[in-house]
Amino acid sequence: MQEKIKKLRSNMAYNITAGVVILLLVFGIVVSVSGIVSFTEAYDEMNSTTTFHMAYTAASLVNGDHIQAYLAGEEKDEYARTKRVLDAYCHRMSVSLVYVIDVDTSDYGRFVSVFNAVDNSVDNSNYDQWELGYERETTNDQYVESYRALYAKESEYATVYRFNPGKGLKPHITTIVPVADSKGDVAALLCIQRPVHELQSAIGRFMLHILITVLILAALGSRIAAQFLKKWVFLPIRKVSDEAARFARENTKGEELGDVSKFEEIDNLSRSIDKMETDMVKYVENLTAYTAERERIGTELNFAKKIQHSSLPTTFPAFPDRSDFDIYASMKPAREVGGDFYNFKLIDDDHLAMWIGDVSDKGVPAALFMMSANIVINNRASMGGTPADIMAFVNDNICEHNTANLFITIWLGILELSTGRLTFVNAGHEEPALCRHGGAFELYKTKHNVAVGIMPGMTYNNFEVQMEKGDKLFIYTDGVPEATNCDDKLYTTDRMLRALNANKDKPPQEILAGIHKSVNEFVGDRAQFDDLTMLGFELK
Repeated sequence: MQEKIKKLRSNMAYNITAGVVILLLVFGIVVSVSGIVSFTEAYDEMNSTTTFHMAYTAASLVNGDHIQAYLAGEEKDEYARTKRVLDAYCHRMSVSLVYVIDVDTSDYGRFVSVFNAVDNSVDNSNYDQWELGYERETTNDQYVESYRALYAKESEYATVYRFNPGKGLKPHITTIVPVADSKGDVAALLCIQRPVHELQSAIGRFMLHILITVLILAALGSRIAAQFLKKWVFLPIRKVSDEAARFARENTKGEELGDVSKFEEIDNLSRSIDKMETDMVKYVENLTAYTAERERIGTELNFAKKIQHSSLPTTFPAFPDRSDFDIYASMKPAREVGGDFYNFKLIDDDHLAMWIGDVSDKGVPAALFMMSANIVINNRASMGGTPADIMAFVNDNICEHNTANLFITIWLGILELSTGRLTFVNAGHEEPALCRHGGAFELYKTKHNVAVGIMPGMTYNNFEVQMEKGDKLFIYTDGVPEATNCDDKLYTTDRMLRALNANKDKPPQEILAGIHKSVNEFVGDRAQFDDLTMLGFELK
């Protein structure tokens, strides 16, 4: 069972499909919360406005000039008529309370009841009807501020929401409007209390509708995404990777891969492997049968070199329409083809992925392995995620088909161009060199992770560095510090840093040219032992 779970966790289709489902669910939750907030605000505003008009109408039924007379026991007939009208209005409008109060304006902390109409059937409430002249303290500070603003004529009306009123009372809203006398002064306040169970019920129905919709869309989206990714990404990559590993193991021509996917990068890789298999098989056959045809062998290797270089970006400037950064890279293999590689791509307008790697072998097997790894990294980077996520996926994919028992050291970083935040992972590779604006190149040392291809199921750690405008980054393979001269002395990282700092004010292309010159002068006539691969970057 554990083996099945482990295999499932390392399965590319499972992980990416699960990621799509989680992304859809997160999106659905965000949309739901946003919709509920907007719906609640709109419903609250509608309730507040509606209740205001109800209160305004009720206030017009009260004679503001006689408020004090009512409290003094005068105008009894008029008071009784108004009381009957307010009672009828309370029942007709389906509100819990309609009441008129005379507030103590010294501190607004007490009031006296003038009219009080109650309808407990609206919300199964248990309100007692206040008698004329009933006195009590103001409930809370929100009411105090509302009373003050209305008496001061700072607002036309006030609405108080009480979702947890306590004392056995039901959630409600109270809208308060002034009762004016014939002079336009505020003689009293009329309050209408309305239950909010309609709002709560509407929100519940809305949330249920959103939840069902999100679940249906997530199920449909994950199903469609799984089928699409399986057909055009997972199966083609597996087919290409299996063929590359088989050829590295057997060195025999296999079945033509052809166009295996609708994605150009995967098709380019499959056609390149088809071409390389054909050329390499012909090379071996000709080497055995026709030793005199060495020129043909050189031609075949040259084809392989071109194919390998065609899988790497070699056109510079790489992004002529971008002025916020500059990037340049070069690879000089020790043989016709090599196991080093570099690559970079804009994942989107604000994120640049850069990586460099070194296969633990040289020649054709390393070149095949390098191309397979490069395309896996390239396609996985396009799907998003952190460098650690990408590296874990690449490691599992390489380990699954690594019958040649090769491994790769890789440095991979993703730079957020708008902020300069560089997130990277180092899988057993050389330390990068970082130059702050106005400073000098120094090695940026972090904890290394295990190289790719050694063991499946590995986790990798992300590291972050904040780059500012004018900062420069230099990444390289071990062919630079381990370049060896005729006296068997190594070039070393110290010489590399001195050469970098001698050219630190130059653009990336000239910095790399300066390193090449420095290495060549040090090595002299000694034949190149290892691939020499470098990548320079400047945040402008």
